[in-house]
Amino acid sequence: MKKFASFVLFSALTVGGLAGCSSSDEQAAANEQDKVLQYQGSPNTVTFPELAEVLGYLDDLKLDNIGALTGGPESIQITSVGETDFGTAFNGAIVKAASKGAPIESVVGSYGSDKNTYYGVYTLDKTTIKSAKDFIGKKIGVNTLGAHAEFFIRDYLRQEGLTDKEIEQVQLVVVPASNAEQSLRNEQLEAVVLNGIGRDLALERGGIQEVFSDVDVFGTEFTAGSYFFTEDYIKENPDTVKTFVNGVAKAIEWARNSPKEEVIEKYTEIVGAREGESTDKLKYFKSTGIAEEGGVIKENEFDIWIDWLEKNGELKEGQVKATDFYTNEYNEYAKKDSSQKD
Repeated sequence: MKKFASFVLFSALTVGGLAGCSSSDEQAAANEQDKVLQYQGSPNTVTFPELAEVLGYLDDLKLDNIGALTGGPESIQITSVGETDFGTAFNGAIVKAASKGAPIESVVGSYGSDKNTYYGVYTLDKTTIKSAKDFIGKKIGVNTLGAHAEFFIRDYLRQEGLTDKEIEQVQLVVVPASNAEQSLRNEQLEAVVLNGIGRDLALERGGIQEVFSDVDVFGTEFTAGSYFFTEDYIKENPDTVKTFVNGVAKAIEWARNSPKEEVIEKYTEIVGAREGESTDKLKYFKSTGIAEEGGVIKENEFDIWIDWLEKNGELKEGQVKATDFYTNEYNEYAKKDSSQKD
C-alpha cells in the first residue's frame, strides 16, 4: 500500500515527542527478530496478548506494557511511528487511517460484538429520547471520535432516516469510558455509549435504559476490531508476528471455549497481580465477542466499513479493497478454516 507523506506529518504533529526507540529499533541493530513487544494495555482488564502470555502461548516472546490505551486512533498513530510494536483498533478506524497512508496491517481479531458483549447507547429511564429524531440537538458521550462508537451511532441515525444536516446536530462528546455512566447520571449528557463489563455494572445499578446497540444497527454478530503491526515490522519480524498471532488466536479460543467461571478466575489472577488495579468488574465477563474461530479476519469485517466510508464521502468508490488492510497468513486457524471448506 502506498504511504502518503500527509499521514506521516499528521502522526508526527499528533504524537509529538512520543516517537522513541521501540524494542523493534533495538533488535534491528542486532539483526535479529524482536522478542520483547511494547504495547498499550487497558487497566483493570485483560487483553488477549496478555492472556496468551500467561497461558504460555507466546513461547519466548515477552510483552512490555508502556501505558494505558485511550482509543484505537491513538493506537494507530503511535504504532505507525514506532512507539509501540503492535496496536489494536476498530476495523473502521483502521480502514480510514490506512487508506490515508498509515503503514499498518491487521493480523488477528481483537474484539467484537455478540448478544452478550456489545456496544449500546444508553439514556436515563426518565428520558424523553425514544427514537433517532429525539437525539437531534442532544449530546452523546463516546470514548473517542473516529472509532467504533461514532460509526455505529451515525449509521443508526442514517438508517432511521435523519438527513445529513440533522445528523450534524447530534453532538458526540468525548468522555473516558470510566466516567461515562456518572456523566449520564449527573445529566451532563443526554446519552452515553456503554459496553462490556462497564455496561453490565451500570445496568445492575438501575435507572438507565438501552436505546439501540451496534448489533441492532448491523444486524449480526461481528468481530469489530483487530491487532495490527506496521508493514515494516512484519517484514523484519515474520517469525515474531507468527508466534504472536497464533498465541493470541489460541488465547481467544481458550476464552471462547472455557467455562465462564474459569475465564473469570484467570482474569482475576492476572489483574490481581498488578499494582493499583481492581478486579471488581471482572465477574461480569460474559463472552469474548469474537465471531470467528481463532480471531480469523473475514473480508466482510472490513467491507462493511469501506462501504460506510464511501457513503460518507470519505473514500471514493473502488478506491480501496478489504484485502488491502489485513492478512490471515500467520494465523493457523485460517488454514484450518480453509481446509474445512475444501
